[in-house]
Amino acid sequence: MKENKISFRLIGKKALFADPITRVGGEKFSYPVPTYQALKGICESIYWKPTFVWIVDRVRIMNPIRTESRGIRVPKYGGGNDLSVYTYLVDVEYIVEAHFEWNENRQNLADDRNENKHFFIAKRMLERGGRRDIFLGTRECQGYVEPCAFDEGDGYYDNESLSFGVMTHGIDYPDETGLDKLRTRLWNVRMENGVINFVRPEECTMFFDSVGYSIKPFEPGENFSGLKEFEKEGMFDGMDDKAL
Repeated sequence: MKENKISFRLIGKKALFADPITRVGGEKFSYPVPTYQALKGICESIYWKPTFVWIVDRVRIMNPIRTESRGIRVPKYGGGNDLSVYTYLVDVEYIVEAHFEWNENRQNLADDRNENKHFFIAKRMLERGGRRDIFLGTRECQGYVEPCAFDEGDGYYDNESLSFGVMTHGIDYPDETGLDKLRTRLWNVRMENGVINFVRPEECTMFFDSVGYSIKPFEPGENFSGLKEFEKEGMFDGMDDKAL
């Protein structure tokens, strides 16, 4: 049985999954639901290595979608400050399900492809609230994660279905696609009984290319380490050796 899937509860007092269309004028307006890329980033904050790629399968919207606008003083490039209006989601709660797959564009890291090792590390990091800070879209929106079953509890939209129209799905990076450029993906979002089932990145039919970009190299022994770094941190204490 494959052990590469995690599910977790994600909560926060506010969130800002900014619609890029509204950012041109310096203001930010949140999408009503989290994007695939935002949730993928949260999975990477829980635990990530270049050996694998997180694939977000689905998200469950637990709380009612409510927004709140706030005046924000932001610095201007030429000096001084300006006043912008940011519109946040408030009192958010989601349940996310995701799994990891090997990054086939990182063949030099093939020796690190130990499914049990990465699964147990991800599981432990999730129990600890993540290896890095969790942000709900932007840095000022602190989030918190904890493990839970995907169908746990009652959600506000469990018996409702909504369409949110075209939204940003995510960004294709060169180390995941093999292309020397960034590509932004779009898709048509629909929630069925409180659950958004994400299409896989390669299944998105709407996209546009951004700037040229090259793959960041990760070389074992230089800027990449394997099992030993976790043994130093005691992350496998009390764990069955067969799981490694």
